[in-house]
Amino acid sequence: MDLIWDIGQNKVVTMSQQIASIILNINNYFDEKIDVRVRDYPLMTTPIDMTVILLTYVFFSVYAGPQLMANRKAFRLNAAMVIYNLSMVLFNAFIVYEFLMSGWATTFTWRCDLIDPTSSPQSLRMVRVAWLFYFSKYIELLDTVFFVLRKKQNQITFLHVFHHSVMPWSWWWGVALTPAGGMGSFHAMVNATVHVIMYFYYGLSAAGPRFQKYLWWKKYMTAIQLIQFILVSLHISQYYFMEKCDYQVPLWIHLIWMYGVFFFVLFSRFWVKAYIRGNRLPASESSTKMNGSTKDAVTVVANGNHIGNGHAPHHTNGNIFLGKVKEI
Repeated sequence: MDLIWDIGQNKVVTMSQQIASIILNINNYFDEKIDVRVRDYPLMTTPIDMTVILLTYVFFSVYAGPQLMANRKAFRLNAAMVIYNLSMVLFNAFIVYEFLMSGWATTFTWRCDLIDPTSSPQSLRMVRVAWLFYFSKYIELLDTVFFVLRKKQNQITFLHVFHHSVMPWSWWWGVALTPAGGMGSFHAMVNATVHVIMYFYYGLSAAGPRFQKYLWWKKYMTAIQLIQFILVSLHISQYYFMEKCDYQVPLWIHLIWMYGVFFFVLFSRFWVKAYIRGNRLPASESSTKMNGSTKDAVTVVANGNHIGNGHAPHHTNGNIFLGKVKEI
């Protein structure tokens, strides 16, 4: 028995050493590949740290959070959500401004803008704002935390968790390898612009019923998303029709194009069902047209990128799904 125990212990030690060696090799590999201009930024030295954070987020969203709140009363977090949402408005507005000043409103052609490998002031400014956009995706994880604490588990869909975990994970590679990404950064600037609008809407909706009269434009949320995807797809599609564009990492171009087209198709389908066929109308219209009641409101998809967190009767989770929720 002692011999078997010793053999087992040796196998565990050997396996642990192999895993540690693999992790060390991965860390050393990326230590060589990561752009020197972004190495000192938080969460950029290795993909392992951010992967652990995001896996923890998934575990909390799907299991630990709901278990923690199972026998507790839902928190009322209106004031916190108003502060959070309006802070995100300002943060995303700053990101948009920095993208503009670091190239898009100064030296970029809006066509074949290459990755800048230099350490010029403009390049370093683009590196900083690229990281800020990346970091904002971690702050957005609070959207899910608010849902958990308010016991809105039905709004934490697969696509919500998938997007919130995959978005920062995928953006790490772009920021780590090509932080001054040229034409590949356009979609980030557009996305931050949309988030200014979206978080402003969420802030008003979280502020309570007295602000509902200012939310008449919520039915245009999907249109704003469609415009985003059209702009991103059209801009990046130029690459395929240019006579010559020596963009250094064509893979980024292909991925951005697929992202824009994929979500445009999803939201176009929703638009047809919701506003052309009239199956799912905005709350202000559907409450009388569909069931003659004003107590329940049909939810409206407002953001294909993340779930909204205000109190307005909408379901903003990137999933092409609408259901009924009671107004709070």
